[in-house]
Amino acid sequence: MSMTLRVAATPSAPELVLRAWRDDDVPELLEVYRDPVLLARTRHSLTTSAEARRWLARNRQGWAAGRRFSFAVCEPHPHSGVTRLVACIVLKDVVPGRPDAEVGYWTAAAARGRGVAPRALDAVSRWAFTRFAAGGLTRLELLHQLDNPASCRVAEKSGYGFVEVLPARPPFPLDGHRHVRWRD
Repeated sequence: MSMTLRVAATPSAPELVLRAWRDDDVPELLEVYRDPVLLARTRHSLTTSAEARRWLARNRQGWAAGRRFSFAVCEPHPHSGVTRLVACIVLKDVVPGRPDAEVGYWTAAAARGRGVAPRALDAVSRWAFTRFAAGGLTRLELLHQLDNPASCRVAEKSGYGFVEVLPARPPFPLDGHRHVRWRD
């Protein structure tokens, strides 16, 4: 089951469209993954079309299994309607009867600092709490390494309060932060 979420435009930010990943996203996905900042913050690098297609296939499998929901976040051009990829938001480890799940995200270099991640993360969080309320979902966690203050700001702007420092553990070489958002 895939779906599309929309985040309305504001006076200072364009509309966002959150949708399932498609095969025609490969070129933009590879372009985004050329960013050294993104590569330093993610566990997987995508350098070839074959790697990107496998990544997309795993995302489709996650949706089909009902446990991992990855959204391509796109900005439509106001006049042409053509969209550009600006971020990814993922809801993972969704298990019926379990009260918590995890969210993660990345933002394309050209979209950083424009409020894309907090707006998209808030939309997916609200969707998750509504969609999985009957299964008992009451808490979402966002984890990031200590050396990533931008993720602290995204978490706070998205309603994820700081909870604790987590000790480093593979594959993460540094201590991290746990942020939590509770269902209203």
